Amino acid sequence: MIITTGDGKSFDTEKNLSAPERHVLQKLFAWEFAADSLEQFREKKDDALKKGWNNSGPINESMALGTIIKDMEKKVAARLGEKIL
Repeated sequence: MIITTGDGKSFDTEKNLSAPERHVLQKLFAWEFAADSLEQFREKKDDALKKGWNNSGPINESMALGTIIKDMEKKVAARLGEKIL
């Protein structure tokens, strides 16, 4: 899957993310629309990175995943009318 951020950066999830990172991203896609606050979205992100894929342990956030997540945070904040700090 190709993901393009709001500032035009494109990432191919097959090439730019590891399998565990793709798993975390799948969880965050749901939370992007279900989170009641930006804080809740960030908590879910931290929890997913800490638990890893099938509770296999922590996942280090690559630059690509970090950029995608920051873009998701902007979308969550915009949806909820919150400001990013």
